[in-house]
Amino acid sequence: MEKPRRARGEQTRQLILETALRLFRERGYAETTMRAIAKEAGVAVGNAYYYFDSKEHLIQGFYDRNQAAHRAAAEEVFAAEKDLAPRLRGVLHAGIDVNGPYHSFAATFFKSAAEPSSPLSPFSRESSPAREAAIAIFRDVVEGSTAKLDPELRRELPELLWLGWMGVILFWVYDRSPGQRRTRRLIDGVVPLIDRLVSLSRLRVLRPALRQVLGLIDSIRRDD
Repeated sequence: MEKPRRARGEQTRQLILETALRLFRERGYAETTMRAIAKEAGVAVGNAYYYFDSKEHLIQGFYDRNQAAHRAAAEEVFAAEKDLAPRLRGVLHAGIDVNGPYHSFAATFFKSAAEPSSPLSPFSRESSPAREAAIAIFRDVVEGSTAKLDPELRRELPELLWLGWMGVILFWVYDRSPGQRRTRRLIDGVVPLIDRLVSLSRLRVLRPALRQVLGLIDSIRRDD
């Protein structure tokens, strides 16, 4: 009896989330209320709030689902590629594929997410599960590759790649080219540069500069 009840609960949760995302696309994030979402989904307002405390929690649900979809797409890339560059390129393109259906409302939504104090910010405490899941994907890009890396760079590279991914997403949000092909070109152009820089990091002559950069990053991360 408990399993069917949980299954129905998950169906209701997904229905509310799907309805919210559709209304965000059609009406915009700011203009869509929890009451409107509940009405469109055919559930009581209290039921909507049972599954999601607020619109912000709906977006966190969207983050989590997108990360699961990105992970599934990344696993296909990992199974096919061992070199760092094609693994990274494939994962970045897969992320754009996953986010593609939501491009129409992304700019409006980003205005809220860009506010530093917003729980929707990818750097917020509330977003930490999705953020850690995303960094884990880039960790697998690195760890499963044949790339030979400086140990300190290997430790820091996944988070650096995630930060770069945030830059790609920002570019994608405002990319109005057909199918966001400019973003695709950006990915294809940047990945070989990253791969080259990673390769050069093994050169002894560059290690002092690498240590300095990694030390700076660490000091910024720990600064209160």
